[in-house]
Amino acid sequence: MIRLPLGFYVEKGVDWLTNNLDGFFGGIKYAIESIINGFEFVYVSVPFVIMLILIAVLAYFTAGKRTAIFAVFGCLLIKSIELWQMTMKTFALVTTATLIALIIGLPLGIWMSRSDRLNKVMRPILDFMQTMPAFVYLIPAVYFFDLGPVPGAVATIIFAMPPIVRLTSLGIRQVPSDVIEASRAFGATPKQMLFKVQIPLAMPTILAGLNQTIMLSLSMVVISAMIGSGGLGDVVLKGISQMKIGDGFEGGLAVVILAMILDRVTQSIGKPKNLSGGRK
Repeated sequence: MIRLPLGFYVEKGVDWLTNNLDGFFGGIKYAIESIINGFEFVYVSVPFVIMLILIAVLAYFTAGKRTAIFAVFGCLLIKSIELWQMTMKTFALVTTATLIALIIGLPLGIWMSRSDRLNKVMRPILDFMQTMPAFVYLIPAVYFFDLGPVPGAVATIIFAMPPIVRLTSLGIRQVPSDVIEASRAFGATPKQMLFKVQIPLAMPTILAGLNQTIMLSLSMVVISAMIGSGGLGDVVLKGISQMKIGDGFEGGLAVVILAMILDRVTQSIGKPKNLSGGRK
C-alpha cells in the first residue's frame, strides 16, 4: 500500500504559515503575553494575607464553610513549602487560557446549538482537538510563538476548549420545547429567547463545561512546562528530570490543591447555598 506523506504536507503547511503570517502570530503572541503578564502581576503583587482572605471569602460564599476551610489550609500549605509565587504564575496561565477559551467557546457553542449544519461540522473537529495527544500541540505552538508561556497557553486553549463548546451547545439544545414555545407565544424575540430563557436554563450545563475547561487547563501545566511556560509545571518537570522526588511531589501537591479549590468553587456556582456546611 502506498504511504500517504501526510506529515510532510503538515510540515510544509506549518512552514508556509510561519513564513507568511509572522506578523499575525506576533500580534497574537503580544496580546496573550500581555494578558498573562497582567494576571501574573496582580496575583503576585497582592500580599499573601489579602489573597488568602479573598480566596476564603470566595470559597465560603460559593461553596460553603468546609471548602473555605480547605482553601485556607491548602493555601497555607503551599506558602509553607515556598511555592506560592509559582502557584500564582500557574494560576495566571490557567486564568488566561480559560478566559480565551470562554471568549471563543461560548459564542461557538451558542452558534452550534442554533445550526445543525455547524454542529455536524464541528463535532469531529472538537473530537480531534480533545483526543489528539497534548504533546502534539506543543510542536506547532513553538513554531509559531517560540518558547515561553504563550505557546503553553495556546496549546492549553486548544486542548481545554472543547468541553465549554460542547456543553454550551448541549445545554441550550436540552431546553424543553414547551418552554421555548411558551416564550414565543408571549412574543419573545430570538435574542430575548436566547439570553432570558435558553442560556439561564442551560447555565448548570454551561458551568459544568467551564469546570471541565479549567480542569483540563490545569492538566496541561506540566506538559506546557516542557516549552518554558514556567510555574508549578517547571517545579514538577525539574523534579522528574533531576530525579528529585521531594521537589516533584511538592509541585504536584500544589497543583492538586489549586485544582481542588477551583473545582469546588466552579462546581458550586449557581447551586443553592448552605453556607454553614456546604451545598444543599
